[in-house]
Amino acid sequence: MRDELVVIPRTHKNERRPRKTNNITRHLTLEHLTPEHLTPEHLTPEHLTQKKPMISEIATRLRQNIQKVIVGKDEVIDLALIAMLTNGHLLLEDVPGTGKTTLAKTIAASLGCTFHRVQFTPDLLPSDVTGIYFYNQKKQEFEFRPGPIFAQILLADEINRATPRTQSALLEAMQERQVTVDIATHALPRPFLVLATQNPIELEGTFPLPEAQLDRFLMKIAIGYPSASEENDLLLRFEQQDPLDTLEKVVEPEEILRMQTDVRAVRVEESVRHYVVNICRATRSHEDIELGASPRATMALYHTGKARAAIHGRDFVIPDDVKQLAPYVLTHRLSVNPQTRLRGRQPADIIRDVVNTVAVPVESR
Repeated sequence: MRDELVVIPRTHKNERRPRKTNNITRHLTLEHLTPEHLTPEHLTPEHLTQKKPMISEIATRLRQNIQKVIVGKDEVIDLALIAMLTNGHLLLEDVPGTGKTTLAKTIAASLGCTFHRVQFTPDLLPSDVTGIYFYNQKKQEFEFRPGPIFAQILLADEINRATPRTQSALLEAMQERQVTVDIATHALPRPFLVLATQNPIELEGTFPLPEAQLDRFLMKIAIGYPSASEENDLLLRFEQQDPLDTLEKVVEPEEILRMQTDVRAVRVEESVRHYVVNICRATRSHEDIELGASPRATMALYHTGKARAAIHGRDFVIPDDVKQLAPYVLTHRLSVNPQTRLRGRQPADIIRDVVNTVAVPVESR
């Protein structure tokens, strides 16, 4: 005779009901059910989020650790975590002194990753970034000396001050996670994240990043000034010592690689997938845009939506994930026509119009 499984929901987390067992019926609470016993009617929102608990829990640990140094920039921290989970790169554009370098160092310390910083200047050469082959007289052979790009997190400080020749040295590394010097190709360590900064105010002695390089940055974000209360907390936090000096890592690099794989398993319904495509295609036909979002931008918006869902404890993407990330993923990839620039309209304003125009998928009943 086959047992019948009867599920008794638990009304209170501390309440324990008696478990009776016989040859006919087994009374179990939901906590006793194994995955093969769970059917759709048994699943609650709590159980739905348990498919990806590891990502959200680790993201929470990272966020709390970074907040020990960075004051009040929760959204910026989440965007950095999303970039890390999608194996992407960040372009930080803001005025000096807003914490761009500190954010990069804090992320590296929290992840336990190797960290290198390169101060980009007009006289910086590509070999200063990638490395060189030199002749070792003792060994009577050429050896490769790796450059600072061979780190898990690279801070490219004031990247727009370097010449286009040096800027282009990052293209292969950012896209293919490898560096070619002479005829030899060298793999970069994983995870690999480039955090580049640039100052939007000072234009003298700078070289604007070309569209090909901008397109390789997953997102472009601005940290912004803190509020009055946040600035007061900042003074108190750094009064005695720099909290970055005592910051400990909370995640191993191997965990990050595992999370990057798990994020790809987050579900995207067909309607939400079409929503991502429609937003990116709308930028290509907009009257104010000369060059719209590329297919790489579509993939970036798609995968960042998965990462945002994962860090919020969901195993599925909702349209709000896409709407929240679209300005950060798409704005820097657009080329606005001259007439629009003369009218003072910015790419962020156009993206806002596009998102508000494209129909949002709704749940069918």
